[in-house]
Amino acid sequence: MASQWYSLVSQKLFLASTLLDVAAQTTITESSAPPQKLQQEAATQGSIELLLRAKRLLLVMIAKLYQKRPNGPLSLAGLASLIGDECSEIELLTALERDSGSWWSHLEQLETAQNSPPVTRKTVSSENIIAVSAELGPDRSALALRRTLKAMKQFTDNLEAQHGEW
Repeated sequence: MASQWYSLVSQKLFLASTLLDVAAQTTITESSAPPQKLQQEAATQGSIELLLRAKRLLLVMIAKLYQKRPNGPLSLAGLASLIGDECSEIELLTALERDSGSWWSHLEQLETAQNSPPVTRKTVSSENIIAVSAELGPDRSALALRRTLKAMKQFTDNLEAQHGEW
């Protein structure tokens, strides 16, 4: 039963990878800039949404590995209360949650950004240009998203291999 969930998580990750490929293949020329930028943004946001869906499904997969039936969507805290804090998967995911550079934290940052409206920017003119500020928010570059995807896929594969041995 859990292997069906593994297949579903893997499918979402594969589709996210495919959308990242689409975003990377979108070449923007001056004559087609607005439609191409729109396609690129749609592919980027679509891949992020698929990664976030895969993350939620991964929690369900872990619950199923422990033969638990979650009631509704799971969070890491909800999964911990369902299967116990001492499980190796909970300990590992909690450590990843605390590590600001981990794939789990990156997904948390992406989810927060996806669920918030874009920040309004001040217009820049010669009178108000004093300092340059970097735009805050998670790294949405194809490279960062692909890194997160690969780390998540590796975690999922390891989990399936570990529990598949039983």
